[in-house]
Amino acid sequence: MATKRAYIETYGCQMNISDTELMQGILAEQGYAAATSPEDADVILVNTCAIRDHAEQRVLGRVGQLQQFREGRPEVVIGVTGCMAQRMGADLLGKAGGVDLVMGPDAYRELPAKLASLRSPAPTPQAPRGLTVLRFDPHENYEGVEAKRISGLVAWVPIQRGCNYRCTYCIVPYVRGDEKNREPPQILAEVRRLVDDGVVDVTLLGQTVNSYEHGDWDFPRLLRAVARVDGIRRVRFTSPHPNDFTRELVAAMAEEPTVCAQLHLPVQSGHNRTLKRMLRRYTVEAYREKIAWVREAIPHIALSTDIIVAFPGETEEEYEATLELMREIRFDDAYLYKYSLRDGTPATRLPRDQFIPDDVAQARLQKLIATHREIQAEINRAEVGRVVEVLVEKEARRGGLQGRTESNKVVTFAGPTSLVGSFVDVRLTATSGATFSGVWTGAIERVA
Repeated sequence: MATKRAYIETYGCQMNISDTELMQGILAEQGYAAATSPEDADVILVNTCAIRDHAEQRVLGRVGQLQQFREGRPEVVIGVTGCMAQRMGADLLGKAGGVDLVMGPDAYRELPAKLASLRSPAPTPQAPRGLTVLRFDPHENYEGVEAKRISGLVAWVPIQRGCNYRCTYCIVPYVRGDEKNREPPQILAEVRRLVDDGVVDVTLLGQTVNSYEHGDWDFPRLLRAVARVDGIRRVRFTSPHPNDFTRELVAAMAEEPTVCAQLHLPVQSGHNRTLKRMLRRYTVEAYREKIAWVREAIPHIALSTDIIVAFPGETEEEYEATLELMREIRFDDAYLYKYSLRDGTPATRLPRDQFIPDDVAQARLQKLIATHREIQAEINRAEVGRVVEVLVEKEARRGGLQGRTESNKVVTFAGPTSLVGSFVDVRLTATSGATFSGVWTGAIERVA
């Protein structure tokens, strides 16, 4: 019997990337090989995001494009998985022409069995096939599943699934369920296995990763334990919630040498009224204080954030406060969005006259992006001339090599491919946007 081949295309956040690795591992256990393109696949899955309408429209268009790959091969299965699948459910079966499987994030263990039930018999116009698997499992953390990792050097390690916060703009709790935290021994065992396989850089992953609790373990204790696993060189985490960002966590970051001097801390808005209406549970003053803690303990910390502009009811004054906070804190990187209405979230019930016209929202976003880019360029220009340690991850798209610094900044430079998998010293010579180019100094530490 010919080997079945599965192709998975991933959209959205780091959790979706991790979920794709889970699905690939589950399918590999059942004899599926990974296809590198949809043309070669018997199963085509699109793993989706539901955070913004634009992302969903993009997926629908892509699913329509993928129909071409089963012309003459009616047995090919096309499925949609992830948050968009959970949100839209059976409605997806009638969209984009020919979705066979709709599966939410808690059901991936069932993937091989559901695919087997769909592959025979082949569909016909008179008898189309369609299957939805959308149950929530309050205990599903995918323990025992061997993920098929994309990289042999860096890895995502999910420690938590779901979310107990109910930010009024956010769909995540409704498509991923309540917070579920993994057992610490299972997390540490996974990290040790990754080290044995050559991984040197791990990122602990959760929707609000620093709210992690399991028995008498909190997140700072877990972070310290992971940081002390023999063989780990870099430890990161994302995405923390400001409400759970404590001095104990700052101490763990500052005192553990393998924890990277990098922090992504979403602020979302620079005005208290907007934060309250978003149900973010902290104030701008509290956020500033937490940034001060971490900058005092780790002066060279690289900071990044998320911001939403044009939340319903946001005044011009409130928007200007967000711009001012951006100028004050000076983030190394930022993920900037205009508010996207998500059916099922509390913000959709706000009075319609509070919704910001799209042209105003877009203008606010563009000004925020321009402000951030100016600040980022100033920060990065100040880095030029420094020698930094780079983990070489792969060949760069335009030639040479590509790697990342401890602060998670991308660096490209010329060098032999034998350096992939090594830590090398690179002198930064120029910056363009968010990335750097540099010159290898000749120093090398082989790790893989």
